[in-house]
Amino acid sequence: MNMTHGDFTLLAKQYIHRPGYSETALRVLMAHTGAERPSFTAADVGAGTGKLTELLAELGLRGVAVEPNDAMREEGVRLEAGGRQFEWRQGSAEETGLAEDSVDWVFMASSFHWTDQPRALAEFHRLLREGGHFTALWNPRHIEGNALHEEIEALIRHYVPELKRVSSGSHSHMNGLEEALQATGHFGRLLFVEAPHHVDMSKERYLNAWRSVNDIQVQAGPELFERIVGEIDRLLGDLQTIRVPYKTRAWTVQAL
Repeated sequence: MNMTHGDFTLLAKQYIHRPGYSETALRVLMAHTGAERPSFTAADVGAGTGKLTELLAELGLRGVAVEPNDAMREEGVRLEAGGRQFEWRQGSAEETGLAEDSVDWVFMASSFHWTDQPRALAEFHRLLREGGHFTALWNPRHIEGNALHEEIEALIRHYVPELKRVSSGSHSHMNGLEEALQATGHFGRLLFVEAPHHVDMSKERYLNAWRSVNDIQVQAGPELFERIVGEIDRLLGDLQTIRVPYKTRAWTVQAL
């Protein structure tokens, strides 16, 4: 099976190797949204295998995880991401399948760029209770000034010089996002939060985290991509632990 943009069927088993999001950023947003209320309900839409869902549950939130891809959703259920606090459902950002006025906070973690954004925002507005919030967040690597990670990035660009990232959450990919979040008239009162954090990975996990990336694999093709992973492996040498710097970046808007 050939991999296509936005189809994560072949990557579901690799998603466990991906990093989590900044707990600091999520706690700031919880205070902003009033998530401490006992009846508060969240929806993690485009939940993948539950990387964010798991953290939301650890922070005390409860609700539903919505994922359109069967392989990703089944992996999230298998991993019990979100534990008993989140119910897993089939659905998409444009058609969540959730009831009107049923949740207080909608999330899309590293996935809003794959949506039909006006349709998704209309759907989120439909299912949010009065004054509810939507947060789109990403978790890009924060590699500026880090020699090892900059060298790895240069290596990838050497092999795929015309590489176009679909979105990494970095500054260069987020032009127009704030306008898009408010353009439909469904949302206002925008808050932007970013927080740096790092994840210490084994060499195996680090290489497998690269294997979970869709857009590079699609553009490089399977043979060249495995060559790239092999070159990253060679570059890491005898390193057994790789500290990877990230910066969670989150845009939150309130339903009007």
